[in-house]
Amino acid sequence: MIPTSTLTCPECSHSETETMPVDACQFFYDCKGCGTLLRPKSGDCCVFCSYGTQPCPPIQEARANGTAGACRSC
Repeated sequence: MIPTSTLTCPECSHSETETMPVDACQFFYDCKGCGTLLRPKSGDCCVFCSYGTQPCPPIQEARANGTAGACRSC
């Protein structure tokens, strides 16, 4: 499992590498570049799945177990 993901803001393109919560989805993230409050895109469980270079750990685990798209934390 990859514990970090680089989030890229869709408003200002600022990128920041963050450590993801291991056992939960993160629904909100304040961009450190412009202050925009990021929320997951429709159909995604968290901001890392929408704007990150890596999906959240629960999704990584689900994919590794062959249950892609299923997030047990949401």
